[in-house]
Parts: sequence; structure tokens; C-alpha cells
Amino acid sequence: MPDIAFLTTAFVTLFVIIDPIGLAPLFIPLTAGMDVRQRRIVAVRACIIAAALLTVFGLAGETILSTIGISMPAFQISGGVLLFLTALDMLFDRRQPRREGHAQQSPDPSVFPLAMPLLAGPGAMASMILLVNQTETMTGALAVHAVMLLVVGSAFAFFLLAPLLERLLGRVGEMVVTRLMGLLLAALATQFVLNGARAAGVIGG
Repeated sequence: MPDIAFLTTAFVTLFVIIDPIGLAPLFIPLTAGMDVRQRRIVAVRACIIAAALLTVFGLAGETILSTIGISMPAFQISGGVLLFLTALDMLFDRRQPRREGHAQQSPDPSVFPLAMPLLAGPGAMASMILLVNQTETMTGALAVHAVMLLVVGSAFAFFLLAPLLERLLGRVGEMVVTRLMGLLLAALATQFVLNGARAAGVIGG
């Protein structure tokens, strides 16, 4: 069984990378127009899918990527590109169809971008691979996955608080937050691409 210090390090590492607190404001524009029940379903589905993806990558991620010839830098760059596309939607308010009085629904955000790449992004997947590789027993690997589930569970809790944040912000505040979060997402996506390019040796440190 890994010691407390290692598990604490694993928790802090995953919590900082996944950033459940920072994802709560993003949940608001991504689920705009949904009622409380719909948002809860999206949150549950996103967290379950993210936990499943991180579990797979924790147990066999490095093997999977190397088998199909994909390097971790390439994985980081592709995740950054996908995240940037979501940022553009938020910056230019392309999610307008999900407004009150409209029956037409936009695509479900639970798989993309919530589950991946926001919750189970390249950084989180790489961290799971590295953390599990530091353990020498199956018990240690299971402990790392238990820590991951705790972090994903905390993200779910913050998602449930999103409607409260929405009421506090109002429509104007929501628009400001949407644009701001879109800008931050674009920066985060660019950082993913830069990290991948740096790891691949395309650019210098």
C-alpha cells in the first residue's frame, strides 16, 4: 500500500491538473438552457466517462499509445486543438440554440468537451500513467485510481453548484463569464499544444 505522502501527492497532482473548481464556471455555458435534472444527468455522465477513460489510461495508457504509434506529445497537441475549437464556440456564442422556449437541443456536452478533454485531458491521462508507473503493486495502482475517483467526485460536486453560480451572475454576468472562460480555454489549449511541441522537440524549452 502506498504511503500517505505519495497518495497526497497524487491527489494534489490530479486536483491541480483536472481543476474541479475552475471547471464549475465552464459547466454553466456548456449546459446553457438545460434544467436542473438535465444538468445533473450531463454531470453524472461526464464524470463516469472521464473516470472510465482515466482508469483505462492508468492501467494500460502507455501500452495503448505505443501500440498504435501515438506519442504523448502528439496526444497533448490533439487535445489542445479540440479544446481550442470549444473555446471558439464560447467566444463567439455559437451555443445560442439552447435557449428558453426552443425545443431544439445542441449536441450533448457530456462526452465532449466535459469528459474529454476538460476532465480527462492529456495532462490528466499522462499523470495517471506516471502515477501508476510509480507504484509497484496492484494495490498501489488501485489506490491511485481511488484518489482519481475522489478528484472526479469533487468535480461532480462543483458541477452541481453551477446553477447557484448562474443565479448569482445573471444573464449579463453569464455572458461575461462565457467570453472570459472561452479566452482562458483558448490559452489553455494553446499551452497544451506548446507543451506537446516542446516535448516532441519541435520547439526549445
